[in-house]
Amino acid sequence: VQLQASGGGLVQAGGSLRLSCAASGRTFSSYAVGWFRQAPGKEREFVAAIIRTGGKTRYADSVKGRFTTSRDNAKNTVYLQMNSLKPEDTAVYYCTAGDSYYYSVPPEYEYWGQGTQVTVSS
Repeated sequence: VQLQASGGGLVQAGGSLRLSCAASGRTFSSYAVGWFRQAPGKEREFVAAIIRTGGKTRYADSVKGRFTTSRDNAKNTVYLQMNSLKPEDTAVYYCTAGDSYYYSVPPEYEYWGQGTQVTVSS
């Protein structure tokens, strides 16, 4: 599975962005998808995950209530809707695919895409 995240950009605090993660490969629907982010000088951290069917999602406490992830398996695409953005959300965002919806650390995920930069100005 090959993944490509897109949709990042520069936005003011309080604004919104929607990231997309496009996947290639017929088995995409067999994988859970996670979102991670990495700010300069910090470790890559878990943001959100969505189960294979899209019926379950979970989020880091720092984004709960502001971010929503969804997927369209027919389009091989996963989305991350980010609302009420804060300067501390500034990071490179990555999508990743793995066997389990419960994975929360990078080594547990098998496939990674190139990240997309999100910058939130105050």
